[in-house]
Amino acid sequence: MKYLLFTSLIGSSCAFAPALTQQRITSRRSSTEPSNDVDTGLSPEESEQVTPSVAPINGWIPDDSLPCYGLPGAVAPTGYFDPIGFSRSGITLDEVKRYREAEVQHGRVAMIAAVGYLAGETIPGPFSITGPANDQLQQMPPAAFAFLTLAIGTAEITRAKIGWVEPDLGSWTRTLFKLRDSYYPGDLGFDPLGLKPSNAKDFANMQTKELQNGRLAMLGVAGMCSQELVNHKTILETFDFYQKVYSGINPYDVSL
Repeated sequence: MKYLLFTSLIGSSCAFAPALTQQRITSRRSSTEPSNDVDTGLSPEESEQVTPSVAPINGWIPDDSLPCYGLPGAVAPTGYFDPIGFSRSGITLDEVKRYREAEVQHGRVAMIAAVGYLAGETIPGPFSITGPANDQLQQMPPAAFAFLTLAIGTAEITRAKIGWVEPDLGSWTRTLFKLRDSYYPGDLGFDPLGLKPSNAKDFANMQTKELQNGRLAMLGVAGMCSQELVNHKTILETFDFYQKVYSGINPYDVSL
């Protein structure tokens, strides 16, 4: 059940990749050389250009003076938290966008998996698949497993075509792992319910909520997976086991 749910939703994860409050990058025209330009008739104030160096994407303008180029996702109490330095000074915009793309997509998969762990272990599904979610994949019939693999591959290829620059075989290192300049990490253009805000601030808030839920889901799924690898019990069986332990009941007493 978990894997069927995963298959049906992975390619259609809504891309609520909003942006942080719009940051402006000011580029001023200046020169130390003697001026020999044609007089345009404009005052110095009018001549100053206030334009972003990169076109806004969903209201977000990359700003290299801000952590993570101003992408949303930092909340109290930790605020901006990057102890390993994935977004340290010197990291390029493309690398930061690629890291955020990975975080958003893994968070979406983890949220689906968190539901799949519980639903797949409690709701009877096709193919008579039972037991802990960790042991369910190998119970799938070959045809169903092939369909699952095809669906995941199709979803990933579609995502790559939307977000990534086509490879240049003549100079493959120039386009390797490069995202499109106009692509916002995670924004696949799929929003059947119309939940994507049009306002930049609301968009950034929704992106932060998605990131926080995805981060929690990644930790939660890692915990559930580890627990089942250790005791080979379903989530609810483990819950029942420790409920008996803390109630002073012997969980191994089969007569109960």
